[in-house]
Amino acid sequence: MDFPLIGFYFMFIEQPSKWLRWLYPSAIWRMNPKEKAVYITFDDGPIPESTPWLIETLEKYNVKATFFMVGDNVRKYPELFELIKSKGHRLGNHTFNHIGGLKVWSWQYLWNANKADKLIHTNLFRPPHGWMKPLQYLRLRKHYTVIMWDLVTRDYSRLLTADDVFENVRKYARNGSIITFHDSLKSIDKLKTALPQSLEWLRDQGYEFKIFDEDIHRNRHLK
Repeated sequence: MDFPLIGFYFMFIEQPSKWLRWLYPSAIWRMNPKEKAVYITFDDGPIPESTPWLIETLEKYNVKATFFMVGDNVRKYPELFELIKSKGHRLGNHTFNHIGGLKVWSWQYLWNANKADKLIHTNLFRPPHGWMKPLQYLRLRKHYTVIMWDLVTRDYSRLLTADDVFENVRKYARNGSIITFHDSLKSIDKLKTALPQSLEWLRDQGYEFKIFDEDIHRNRHLK
């Protein structure tokens, strides 16, 4: 199976199978399965249409999250970047232009990630769409901890409603889940309903909300 098809699967399944996780064996897909905790993450921001509301909602529920940010958005909206930092959320690199690794030469992809890091300054990286060429992955893991996910809510999908997004959280969340939402125009209308529902449900189920520490590899899990 080639990487484009793998990319397709990453985009359309909520919980990646074990064989998909093995493609990037040093990446973090799930945290400690023995700990009743989840890790909330957001991709693609910051943007004025969604980031302030996300920050306000997280603060309301006393939740810290990890924001995998697009460098060009950080450049355009530095005040939102500073807001995320000031509230104690974790920062992640999501490339400068949200580029797919398969669409460009590896040197271009690595240069783009490095350009983003000059603004974001983090040791965490998440590839847009969840896939990279092998060389890109091997180079990036030397400088970053690559964070994937245990549950992608698909809040970006035009085919899903807010109820569907919430149901994905209810159905697939488990101990150590890295849960991916999106800080984007495609997601925000659904998240205004689904995110509070999800946070309340997770809290009621007894989950602790955590962010990645500096030594996250000691808690990583592939299953």
